[in-house]
Amino acid sequence: MASNGNSDPVLVIVQLTGGLDFMNTLIPYTEGTYYDSRPHVGIPQDQVLPLSGESPLGFHPAASRLKELYDGGDLAIVQGIGYPNSSRSHFRGMDIWHTCEPDVISTEGWIAKLVRELDPRSENPLTAVSFGRGLPRACAAPGVTVTSVGDLDSYGLMTSIEQEQEREANLDLFRRMYTPAVGAGVVRDYLGQTGRDVLSGADVLAEVPGKYTSTVEWGTNPIASALRDAARVHTAGLGTRVFYTQHAGYDYHSHQPGNHDRLLGELSGALSDFLTDLRNHDAADNVSVLVFTEFGRRIRDNGSGTDHGSGGGAYILGERVQGGLYAEYPSVKPKDWLNGEDLKHTIDFRGIYGTMLEQWMGVEASPIVGGDFEQVQPFAPKPAA
Repeated sequence: MASNGNSDPVLVIVQLTGGLDFMNTLIPYTEGTYYDSRPHVGIPQDQVLPLSGESPLGFHPAASRLKELYDGGDLAIVQGIGYPNSSRSHFRGMDIWHTCEPDVISTEGWIAKLVRELDPRSENPLTAVSFGRGLPRACAAPGVTVTSVGDLDSYGLMTSIEQEQEREANLDLFRRMYTPAVGAGVVRDYLGQTGRDVLSGADVLAEVPGKYTSTVEWGTNPIASALRDAARVHTAGLGTRVFYTQHAGYDYHSHQPGNHDRLLGELSGALSDFLTDLRNHDAADNVSVLVFTEFGRRIRDNGSGTDHGSGGGAYILGERVQGGLYAEYPSVKPKDWLNGEDLKHTIDFRGIYGTMLEQWMGVEASPIVGGDFEQVQPFAPKPAA
């Protein structure tokens, strides 16, 4: 039983903004094609952290704490995730992941649809909480309240005037981000119906930091701060069922080696600390984390980085996760490259959302993701009470 007072499943989303390079995270280090294609950003074989057994794959050295999670059976890696005709536009690509609509522009995010199922009468403004500036499109739908807060510590110290200014800034950021995609009228209607409620739950959150203690030495980077905030709210027992966090900087067209190393180190450490912290608070049993990015990178490097591609990866983490590899690693043989330069996706991202929705959250997936898609089976059966 988790310390939030019930055993309802909780979903944590980690959005990696910019396009994480899957090939340099889980590396096909036995393939000569990998090294031929990436003379500038490829990871030398002797630095790769091989998976156990006869696997031809290994982790980037900066992801050592991810490998520890994997070796401990807590990390499932979904290989080759994507969708047909993958968009290379950051904005459109992320929009598709946020709404599950590759062919049309949608006004409802998949997390917002989930919140509507979990809290149809909008009785708890903290059913879903997003950390970071601006409300992600995934969390937005008319009539659905998702609380958004930039930073839990600073928010609690703000005056009411400063809090109002932050709310207005967040709503303005949402307005500027999404008006070009869905039109001013739709955005205006959304803000008119729900704008004042979107951040209302943040008032309750102001008291959370004072109730939290931890022995974990968290990092000071943005994703560590966001996941620490998620841990604090979860252990406060406020009934939150969905947390949304973001980690930016993965669009490395140049200077990839240093940036990728740093970001992977931050991400790995934050995920490991998050699970450790929840375990220390006896609050891990009902939490699962989904990590995603809008697309992968191209197979060939461009001299100092990699360009937008497809066929990326996703990661599922948690106490009840059965660690391992899921779906298929895309073929790196040149004859199999998509459009002569990309990894082909091997499983649709909507099936992975469906996995989390049905197998973890207990909610029917089809109305939320727009159809029935192949799922994976990453969860161990729940222990008998």
